[in-house]
Amino acid sequence: MELLSPAGNVEKLKYAYFYGADASYIGLKNFSLRVKADNFYQDEYKKVIELKEKFPGKKLHCALNISFHNHEIDRLIENIPYFKQYPIDAFIIQDLGIVPIIQKNFPDAQLHLSTQASCMNREAVKMYKSLGFSRVVMGREASLKEIAEIKNAVPDMEIECFIHGAMCIAYAGRCLMSSYLTGRSAQEGFCSHTCRWDYDVLTAKKIAESGELVLREHKRQDEYFPIYEGNDFTAVLSSKDLCMIDHLKELKEAGVDSLKIEGRMKSVYYVALITRAYRKALDALEGKITQDEASPFIDELYKASHRPFTTAFYFNKSDADVTVSGASDSPYELAAEIGQMLSELEENEILKKAADYKKLQDDEYAALCDQAKAAYDKRVKDQPDKHLPLATKIEGYRMYSLEALNMLNESTEMQLVSPNIVGKDIKFKKDFVLINPENGELYNWVCNGHPCVIYTNMEVSEGSLIRTKDENYVEGKFRDSGR
Repeated sequence: MELLSPAGNVEKLKYAYFYGADASYIGLKNFSLRVKADNFYQDEYKKVIELKEKFPGKKLHCALNISFHNHEIDRLIENIPYFKQYPIDAFIIQDLGIVPIIQKNFPDAQLHLSTQASCMNREAVKMYKSLGFSRVVMGREASLKEIAEIKNAVPDMEIECFIHGAMCIAYAGRCLMSSYLTGRSAQEGFCSHTCRWDYDVLTAKKIAESGELVLREHKRQDEYFPIYEGNDFTAVLSSKDLCMIDHLKELKEAGVDSLKIEGRMKSVYYVALITRAYRKALDALEGKITQDEASPFIDELYKASHRPFTTAFYFNKSDADVTVSGASDSPYELAAEIGQMLSELEENEILKKAADYKKLQDDEYAALCDQAKAAYDKRVKDQPDKHLPLATKIEGYRMYSLEALNMLNESTEMQLVSPNIVGKDIKFKKDFVLINPENGELYNWVCNGHPCVIYTNMEVSEGSLIRTKDENYVEGKFRDSGR
């Protein structure tokens, strides 16, 4: 089975590939249902081409899954020369009006039917196949039993299913709530996620807090939809998050060809951990590694932010109908991203800058009188951050580019995370030092915006991450995540 991961920008695409995705799906600016994701535009196709060359065999799917108005069709046609610069293997489409446009201009690209089309039966799959689609992304309401029946009826149609992430509360995403409340249409990519807002019940608040307040539709007298006013929120419409990590065998037996992770608006850390967890679980299912080898990586899935999990409609719909609010927290925050190893030439240039700077400092110090030297020594002692030591060559150490996202210093509790390292405890100035590549100074601390390389003898692969403990995390406690 293919593992398909989300990429809201080039950086996330890189980590999706690094952490084990067979394919990744992107959106192009203004033509995808996640227009608030960074998406892809301008000359980013060059970076995508480089990534595809770096990861041969990895696929790239492009979501053009909005519902198109006439002016958007015109804009799509105008942008086709730009789209052609991307190495796109497949287009994800819900609006049948653009099918002939894509087929004419991208004859080698596959057509994948978006989940927005709500395809859930064998006759619909046969019809879409006749139109040229090679894959259907099933509507979320389809059960495993129904998926197996569809695969048996149309065996040469690929079946793709969402297996992890947030789910829209509406029927296969066909929601008008955002459009109604905010004027932002979900079908045009502008969903404001109003179903996950925190609402106050301003009247009958005490009744709501009791849990006795329910909705009942007139023609379904025996069905009740509870409304509960909790700690500054009202759970009404927000669904649980999907998680099928424990049911990959059942998905395979049902004939699913591609496993899709939701989350083009999620973080690099989320994409990396979730992709890695499913990669290891799939490798264990296929006998490439043992279950014991996979388990520590699978356990990490629960350390990425998520709502309570559900298997949704795959086995029965009762659990999918339970609403929640907020998101469970992660005990970690992403603190830094480690990039490529520097060449020996680049390393030597940094070390030379440090040596030259050190010689300049020594010459200036030697020229001082004894009283001035004493004053200088006191300033160094009192203001260590303004008088940093300089890097020297350390045998067995190598330099890697590093982008700090949060504060790192000697007191920070850190772990190294990589595609094959679950989470290794590391210490600043014990396992590594951080260097300013512009002058060779050794940092006492670093944060976002500082030019930086990491100098270490640890086994570090490109795409490794450094995470730190979240001091405000309390296990089992829900905090407002803003989602």
